[in-house]
Amino acid sequence: MVAGFALTDATRVADTAAIRARFGDRTPVLVETTLLRRRAAAKLGGLGDVSSWLFTGEALQQASAAPVALHRARRLAGAVVHDATCSIGTELAALRDSAARVVGSDIDPVRLAMAHHNLGDTVDLCRADALHPVTRNTTVVVDPARRRYGRRRFAPRDYQPGLDQLLEVYRDRDLVVKCAPGIDFEMVRRLGFDGEIEVTSYRGSVREACLWSGGLAEPGVRRRASILDRGEQITDAEPDDCPVRPAGRWIVDPDGAVVRAGLVRHYAARHGLWQLDPDIAYLSGDRLPPDLRGFEVLEQHRFQETWLRRALSALDCGSLEILVRGVEVNPDALRWRLRLRGSRSLAAVITRLGSGSAGTAMVFVCRPSR
Repeated sequence: MVAGFALTDATRVADTAAIRARFGDRTPVLVETTLLRRRAAAKLGGLGDVSSWLFTGEALQQASAAPVALHRARRLAGAVVHDATCSIGTELAALRDSAARVVGSDIDPVRLAMAHHNLGDTVDLCRADALHPVTRNTTVVVDPARRRYGRRRFAPRDYQPGLDQLLEVYRDRDLVVKCAPGIDFEMVRRLGFDGEIEVTSYRGSVREACLWSGGLAEPGVRRRASILDRGEQITDAEPDDCPVRPAGRWIVDPDGAVVRAGLVRHYAARHGLWQLDPDIAYLSGDRLPPDLRGFEVLEQHRFQETWLRRALSALDCGSLEILVRGVEVNPDALRWRLRLRGSRSLAAVITRLGSGSAGTAMVFVCRPSR
């Protein structure tokens, strides 16, 4: 079988030739399916055995990673859910064990056939256009396509279906919409959305934004950051009393979901931290909160490469993690110019403090907590 071939960069040509000798014209689709299944095992393994699933490259790329999909499914536990853009069925696989009932539909007959193959008879499936509802009294989940012919679509109206159309069609329904993490929050509000925007991260990477209509949102919550690795969630309903002070013993770089959701001050207030600058996301404190990675400040100075090189040499630095906000610095180019030869692993936090003519680029030489 094709799955028995390594299909690595080193063996791809020979493996493909051997597969072609046996399977002829079916070789391209067999090789692609095998490679997609291997990628899916890492991304979707938490949904169960996906080793026999059918995929397209675009569908697998847009599918949420299993921990993200399962997090959303937990928020919908006990509901009757209609996934109106079910594609190959990944969201349905996450929902079927927690929702009271799930229904899937898609306008694409090929992807719908893949979903039927992947899920069997465990869910109800039908062909339908997401803009023409086929269920009543269900919570509707949609994941509009954000790529066409391999190119990303950034404007919400250019999604397929368009976000403005979805919000209009389902304006009186409980609705969940998966979006790209970089979506313009203000534009979403201008389209009439008045529910909760949740930004989710996993393994240090911001994965997606998700719109929850008012009936599904927690009262008073308009923005939420969910950090799945730590099981931590923070919302704009929490206090945001956060002073601005000079650096203490530690500098903390908040999780990307917190930054993207605009909840840096709320996050700081929760963990007893403060901001170095009101417009920069780096936080500081004299105590590092439990389970957070931080950077212990060893030295600080106005950012100058000559000073930084001398300081790192005196500290026997051989490898350097470089974090930058608010200053035009290329970390890779800077690291190369510094030509470090020591034995210690350190970090440099480079940031702007102050605005306009009063702004100063500063560098903090630090020891990472881990």
